[in-house]
Amino acid sequence: MTKAFVSGCSGPTLTSDEIAFFRNESPWGLILFARNIEAPEQVRELTAAFRRAVGRENAPVLVDQEGGRVQRLKPPHWPVYPAPKLYGDLFDQDADKALRAAWLGARLIASDLREVGITVDCLPCLDIRFPDTVDAIGDRAFSSDPEVVAKLGQAMVDGAVAGGVLPVIKHIPGHGRARVDSHLELPRVDADKSSLESVDFRPFKALSHVSLGMTAHIVYADIDAETAGTQSNRVIENIIRGEIGFDGCLMSDDISMKALGGSFEERSRKIIEAGCDIVLHCNGDIGEMRDVAKAVPELQGDARRRCENAMSGLQTPAPGFGRKDARDEFQALIGWQGV
Repeated sequence: MTKAFVSGCSGPTLTSDEIAFFRNESPWGLILFARNIEAPEQVRELTAAFRRAVGRENAPVLVDQEGGRVQRLKPPHWPVYPAPKLYGDLFDQDADKALRAAWLGARLIASDLREVGITVDCLPCLDIRFPDTVDAIGDRAFSSDPEVVAKLGQAMVDGAVAGGVLPVIKHIPGHGRARVDSHLELPRVDADKSSLESVDFRPFKALSHVSLGMTAHIVYADIDAETAGTQSNRVIENIIRGEIGFDGCLMSDDISMKALGGSFEERSRKIIEAGCDIVLHCNGDIGEMRDVAKAVPELQGDARRRCENAMSGLQTPAPGFGRKDARDEFQALIGWQGV
C-alpha cells in the first residue's frame, strides 16, 4: 500500500516516531528542506532510511533546488547556483548561450542531488514575471515573455532528466500575477480567462508532456471565484487537465502554507476531491502528518498510473559527463563564480 501524499521530516535523521509513521502510512515520497540537510553522507543515509521505512527502493525523494533564494543544499558542501532570472536576462542577449547555460545548470544540480539519493527536483518555475509579481516568486521567474519561459524551462527539464533527476513544473496554472505571498495568505487573481490563456498558461501548455507538476494556491476569479486552484475541480479538470493538457502526476503546493484554511484533514480531502494526485505536506510536524495520512487515499486508478509513469522516466545518467568541464563551461557562459 502506498498513500497519496509526500511528507516532510523534522531533522537530519529520522526519529523513531517518523520511522514508525512512514512504515505504517507509506507516503509516496519524502521532501527535504534545509533543516534536513547537513552533509552529503548524512543526506545519503536519510534518503536511504526513508526508503527502508516504506519498503520501496525507488520511493521518490524531493527537494526544492532551483538556485538563487530557493536552494536547500548549500555551501560548504554544495555550490551556489544563480536564480532563474539570470538565464532569462542572458536569453535577451544570446538565446543559444542562455539555453546551454540553463541545461548545464540543471544538469549540475541533478548531479549534486543524485549523489545523495534525491530523485526529484521541484524545478522549473514556469511562472511569468509581471511588474507587480510578489517577491515570493520574483527572480525565480525566468522572464516576462511566455516563449522565453517555455524554452528555458524545457532546457532545465532536459538537463535534470539527463542527470538522472525528475523535474516538476510549477506552479500550474501560473503564480506570476499573485500580489501577495501564498505562504502567508491566499492570493486572488482577477485577470480574465482569455488573458490567462494568452500569457500565463502558455509555458505550462508547452511543457504539458513533463511527468510531474505542482499546483498554485491561488484563486483565479474568472474560473472559480471561491476556491484556491489547488482545491478547485474547475481549475484542475477544466484548465490543468483540459486546456493545458497536463496528464502527469499533479501534486499540491505545500498544504502547510497559510493560503489554505481548515484542518489538515479538510485541506487534504479537498485537494484529492478536486483532482490532485498527491498532497504535499512539508513542515515535518508529526501531528499534522498523521492528519494528512488519515485523509488521503491509497494510490490507485489514474493517480497511481500517473505516479508510476513519472517514476519510470528516471534515467541513469549517460557516462562521460565531466563535472569539472561542465562547471567551467557554465561559469564561462554566465560569468558566475558560485558553482
